[in-house]
Amino acid sequence: MAERDSRLELVERLLPVTRWPSRAEAEASRWFSPVRIGALELRERTWVPAMVPWRATEEGEVTEGVLAWYRRFAQGEPGAIVVEATGIRDVPSGPLLRIGHDRFLPGLKRLVETVREASGGRTKLFIQIIDFLRIRRRPTREAFLTRFLALDDAYREAISKSLGHDVPESGLRAALLAMDEARLEKVLRPRDLEAYRMGQRQRVTDVEEPEIRELPSVLPKLFSDAAARAQEAGFDGVELHAAHAYTLASFLSRHNTRTDGYGGPRENRVRLPLEVAQAVRERVGRGCVVGVRFLGDESIDGGSDVEDAAFFGREFARAGLDFLSISRGGKFEDAKQPRVGHAAYPYTGPSGHECMPTTRIAEPGPFGRNVHLAARVRAVVREAGLSTPVVAAGGIASFLQAEGILERGEADIVAAARQSLADPDWFKKLRLGRGSEVRRCLFTNYCEGLDQAHKPVTCQRWDREFTEGEPGVLLSPDGRRRLTAPPWSP
Repeated sequence: MAERDSRLELVERLLPVTRWPSRAEAEASRWFSPVRIGALELRERTWVPAMVPWRATEEGEVTEGVLAWYRRFAQGEPGAIVVEATGIRDVPSGPLLRIGHDRFLPGLKRLVETVREASGGRTKLFIQIIDFLRIRRRPTREAFLTRFLALDDAYREAISKSLGHDVPESGLRAALLAMDEARLEKVLRPRDLEAYRMGQRQRVTDVEEPEIRELPSVLPKLFSDAAARAQEAGFDGVELHAAHAYTLASFLSRHNTRTDGYGGPRENRVRLPLEVAQAVRERVGRGCVVGVRFLGDESIDGGSDVEDAAFFGREFARAGLDFLSISRGGKFEDAKQPRVGHAAYPYTGPSGHECMPTTRIAEPGPFGRNVHLAARVRAVVREAGLSTPVVAAGGIASFLQAEGILERGEADIVAAARQSLADPDWFKKLRLGRGSEVRRCLFTNYCEGLDQAHKPVTCQRWDREFTEGEPGVLLSPDGRRRLTAPPWSP
């Protein structure tokens, strides 16, 4: 309890709230004013971005836990909620939502109905659709060297040269097993060394693999099929996931060196995401919102920066996308080494810390740290004569902070993930002039730690709070944590 209090004191010092808005002030504010997104109007510019709660079944189906998660956010009546990254392929992906087959439609329809009912129809609902490439768990030393590593003549030569004598084919793996780590590091090729240390990971540049080479011909249909299902399920729109460590983001990255017209210069790197967007739009029409989330800065060595992002944003706006949501970092390239038997997690390195900054991050601190990226994208889009709304996120945790972003023209919509998780009712409390009752996020990334462990995500501010007589409290599998925030009555 003392540690939690000290954390709260730190948050209040770094982002002091000198006053909360009155009801009249909130109602007259920019943040709580309407905004047009394509054919749709949001009642207000408050936005809950996609967060993965690890509540779906292993088959990707909607569960009661999924419904409870989104119901709780909807009760706070934000302008929009974006449903978690939802896989467009019908392939096993653990307890993450999927939309790659019609059998997922009944559950997704229930999800839409749940949000509509809980928000009284105030909240619009989008679903983030995503593709990701294969990543394997870090193997044991023995398994990698005896089973997974493909040996060829070049390796036989390298092993023999390293040991100073010829090694027969039958003795190559035994020779590798006997090597110390320093010698092994010199013998293994860079990609094999990475697979040994981190787990094997596909890249969009692995064009020697047919499934990677054919991504440009495959992804537009996969995304458009998923968008059509989202439309049938009743979602107000879709958000194309082109951020962080995933497929479309990897095409946008400066690390994409494909030579088939889909890599290299910016114009080529944005080509496939634009083709995906066009296919989706042709499938769902203008009545369905189609937006995109992408990175304002990859925050990795040799990665894309804000000027790349500004170029991409302008091209997305010219292509008719209805909103541009800006994130940062979250890449595999600088992820920490996982434990044996675990897969690399793209939010553990410096770029991940930029994506979800805590109070421990360097100056200028975690609050609004990424807003300048959204501002630059928006400026370039406006210079091109386009009015596409831009969504800013990253360490948003107070009314005056959000209102200032809108007042300065740095964004058109202001999103908050972790603060909304800490208090799903905070938008409603602010709108009603009851901001003093807001439960503030501590920005310790307690929630992110649960996500990394693939455990149901909760918040340390409320997951151990139980109200006597409260009915129907969903609990984590170990029975120790509640899975949604306690109820609040205006």
